[in-house]
Amino acid sequence: MADGVNRPTLRAVIADDQALVRTGFGMILAADGIEVTAEVADGAEAVAAVRRTRPDVVLMDIRMPRMDGIEATGRILADVGPDGTKVIILTTYDLDHYVYAALTAGASGFLLKDVSPEHLVAAVRLVRSGDALLAPAITRRLIERFAHREEGRAVALHRDLSGLTPREVEVLRLLATGLSNAELADRLFLSPTTIKTHIGRILSKLDLRDRVQAVVLAYETGLVSPGGEGT
Repeated sequence: MADGVNRPTLRAVIADDQALVRTGFGMILAADGIEVTAEVADGAEAVAAVRRTRPDVVLMDIRMPRMDGIEATGRILADVGPDGTKVIILTTYDLDHYVYAALTAGASGFLLKDVSPEHLVAAVRLVRSGDALLAPAITRRLIERFAHREEGRAVALHRDLSGLTPREVEVLRLLATGLSNAELADRLFLSPTTIKTHIGRILSKLDLRDRVQAVVLAYETGLVSPGGEGT
């Protein structure tokens, strides 16, 4: 699947307690020129492998022995900082509260384990480029289902939006409904470059890693309501 274009080697760690999953994903990534620096069977091994090999991306299963993928994601991202290793969650079901917990811990998105080889490779490269892996319809349903389950959290987090300009609040609200940059530009009569600038400022002001966390925050603060386009 490699296209022969010269580009920096992308490095990945695969963390899953099923050997067949690790082997299969490893072969797919290697065929596209992505270096798999470690294949591990639990979260503790994943944390150690990231510290040892400093990969660009981790493919992280959630339900693993010894340390699950949620705790491992939090530890990895605390170690590497906002510009370091990215985490993609692997799951069997798209509406899973464990996936939501991993997204709030800082994961850059999630993939179903029956993902096609082409989509797997594209996802790893997309996340390494700094974007978030958002399938808007699935992600929105997931967040709508789980965002308001922690009593009182929304009120506490609402103060975090006070530093945004009215335009940035509008961009965040529409971003959380699943619009792409191009769709945001069309809706607000702005250029895609201007939209990118607004999103970058939103992430910086709110100390968020990526679009996934921005979407989660928009729901948790009540800026966007489950089943609606926002308040």
